[in-house]
Formats: sequence, structure tokens, C-alpha cells
Amino acid sequence: MPRSGGARAASGLGRLRRLSRALRDDLWAFAPDPLPPLSRPRLLRRSPHVLMCAFALVLSFGAAGELGDSYRLGLGLSLALGLAQGGAVALALWRPLPAWWLTLAAFVLAAQAGRLGLGDVARPSMHPYANPSPAAAHDLPSWPWTGSGIVGCALVLFLLALRVPTRVSAAVLALTALTTYLVEGVEGAAAFSPTGLPAVVISAFVLLVGTALRGRREARTRIIELTTVTAEERARRTLLEERNRIARELHDVVAHHMSVISIQAQVAPHLVENPSAELRENLDGIRKNALEALTELRRVLGVLRSENPADPYGLGSGAGTGAAPDAPQPTLDRLGALVENTRAAGLEVLTETTGEARPLPPGVELSAYRIVQEALSNALRHAPGSTVRVQLAHVPRGLQIRVVNSRPARPAPPSPGAGHGLLGMRERAAMLGGTLVTSRTPSGGFAVTCFLPGPGNHPSDEAPNGPTEVENR
Repeated sequence: MPRSGGARAASGLGRLRRLSRALRDDLWAFAPDPLPPLSRPRLLRRSPHVLMCAFALVLSFGAAGELGDSYRLGLGLSLALGLAQGGAVALALWRPLPAWWLTLAAFVLAAQAGRLGLGDVARPSMHPYANPSPAAAHDLPSWPWTGSGIVGCALVLFLLALRVPTRVSAAVLALTALTTYLVEGVEGAAAFSPTGLPAVVISAFVLLVGTALRGRREARTRIIELTTVTAEERARRTLLEERNRIARELHDVVAHHMSVISIQAQVAPHLVENPSAELRENLDGIRKNALEALTELRRVLGVLRSENPADPYGLGSGAGTGAAPDAPQPTLDRLGALVENTRAAGLEVLTETTGEARPLPPGVELSAYRIVQEALSNALRHAPGSTVRVQLAHVPRGLQIRVVNSRPARPAPPSPGAGHGLLGMRERAAMLGGTLVTSRTPSGGFAVTCFLPGPGNHPSDEAPNGPTEVENR
């Protein structure tokens, strides 16, 4: 149903009221908005501010001289208007909108003072049919904008456009053009050399340039912020992926021990003559709890092994078996096969084992194997043609690992890796209460040194290494 004329008028008044309120909020803002200093060079960070203040001082005296010569104003009035025009430029460094208002007010006052100061001289030539000679037109004073006024206004608008939104710059330009038209077009400028149109064109140009520079600066800032956020997210994702990979392997180890506990609890009653009912009940509870824990571990392991819910055990979409893979996790017994595979890939590997080998916890065995594996992979990727020395030292407190590669024989091709290598090794060592140090060798190679504590040397569960309980799970 079409709206009545009264409803349309009320809607139009409402829109006009909202527009006027928005313009008031945009143009009547006197909060400080200082011009940011240069980022580099550091010694010249405030150089734009110093240069602009010096130029504002020169402009003040230049504008006062021009107003006194062109409009025949007194010294006091010329100096006051000149200081207003030059001071607006300095004020624009900290408060651009008040500086623009000051420029506009100085322009109107200077134009009116000029008409009054030249009234007796200019009035005869203000006849609408007057046609002054070219020589006389050349000698007419500029009005309503003087040359210094145009320069000062352009600087103020440029500094304003660098810091305010585009809609505010457009409103400022529109109001400047409207004021110029009212002064020049309504009052008339037949007795002067009109400068309204050049002033508006120059103002539009500097506002366009300032707005473009502001947009470019904001785009660069957003790109830097996005780059920083992307790098942080990539590092965080890499950390989480590596922790998930470690969790997968350790869950396999824990699942093995839970299976052993369940079997032992089932066999224990048969190893005792006439076991009591309480003993049978307790052992049966142990076995039941172990089986439940094992089931939950397998479920968690299935989730960790794949991001695809339809493939919970990471066997690929075509597997469809629904069974968890039964491949055992590697230990130091398989280190020989790992070294042979690395040699087959074209890397010379030397191994050395010292000390008396003792049984190590499965987590230590697994982490030691993975650390050596990752160190050899890094040598293959980043040091082609080098010689790698793998040293294992069994000491009373644990296992010392050192993998050192020599200087690469040829430049390494670009590696598309996601940065899991060193991060994963450090996570494994920290998780077991050990230490890992990486460094470059004087000969141009790379060294990875790690210590993993043995049985009885692990940190207590009551004093976790990490900052939070979640991160130590």
C-alpha cells in the first residue's frame, strides 16, 4: 500500500535529521588525533612535525604581508589573520578538524576584510556590465582566497585527509566549496581576480592524494597484522599437530601396558592356591577397569590418527576395515634399519654406541628413535652429501643422543616442510623431562644433542614442567 504524502515527508525529515546528526558528529570532533611520527630513520622520526611548524611560521608572516599589501589592511588585523592561517597548519598536526575550522574562519574574515579595505577602490568597477582592460584585470587583487590562504588550506586538508575517514574528507570538501561559493558567488567578485574555483580544485586534489595515502597506509597495516596473525596461527597449528603426533604414539605405548595389566589381572587368580573371594573380586575389578580404559584409549587414538571422522584409524578412505593398525611403535632396536634406509638415500651415516645398554621405558625408547629419525631427515633435506655421525651414550641417569652432520657438499633445494622437525624433538625431550640443544658447528654443519632420563629419573607428576595442567597431558 503506497504511503501518504505526510508519511513520506516525515520519513524524509527523519533521514535529513540523521544525516545532520552524522555530519555534526563527523565535523564537530575536537579530540586530539596527532600525526604519527616516521617509523624510520629513528633520528628523524619528528622531522615532519618540525618542518611543518617551521613552514607554518613562515606562512604566517607571508600571509600577513600579502593581506596588508593586497587588501590594504592594518598591521594588527593582517598579522592576526596571518597567524590564524599559519597556526592552523601547525594545529593540524595534532587536531586536524579544529585546524580546518580555523582555516575556514580565517578565510571568511580575510575575504570580508578585503572587501571592506578595498571598497572605495573596487566599488566603481563592480558594475555588472563593467569590462576592465586586460592590464587592469591583471592588477586586480586575488579574492576571496589569497595565494597564502590557498597554500595553508591545502596543507591543512592534506594533513586532515591522512587521518580521518573518507566520508569526513568528502564532507569537509563539500562545506569548503559551499562556503567559497557563498562568499564569491553571492557577494560577487567582479572587482577582484576570482580564486574560488582554483582553490576548490586544489583542495579536492590534495584531499584525494591524502585519502589515497591514508588508504595505502591502512592497507599496509592490515597486511602486517594479517601476516603476524598468520605466522602465529601457523606456529600454533604446527605445535598442535606435533603434539597430536606425539600423543598418538604415546597412546599406543599406554594401550600396550593397559593390555598387559588386563591379562595379568586375569591370570593372577590361577597363580594362587584357593584365592579368596575378595581377591578374585578385586582382580576382576582391575581387569574390568583396564579393559574400559583400553577401549577409551583406542577411541581417542582413532580420533588422533585422522582428521576424517569416517576414517577413525587413519587407514584411508578406501580401507573401510574399521580396525586399528597393529604395527608396533619403533624402539632403539630398529635403529639399524633406520640407518640403512638413510644410507640407501645417499647419506653417509656413522654410528657409535657407548656405555652399558639398560632397559629404558617405552616412551624413552620411542622418543629416542623419533629424535634420531628426525635429525637424519633434516640432514637429508638440508645437508645433502654430508657425513652424519649418530652417537648414543648410555649413562647411569639415562640416554645421551648426539647427531652431527658435516658441511653439505652442495646447496640444499628448497624444503616445503611445515617446521615440525626441531619443534617435535624439543616437545619430546621436554615431555620426558629431558633437554635438547641444537647448534651450528664451526665447520658449517649442524648438531643435535639430547638427553633423555632413564627409569627413576623422570620428573614427579606433582611438579609438571609446563605452565598449565592442560599442556602437560
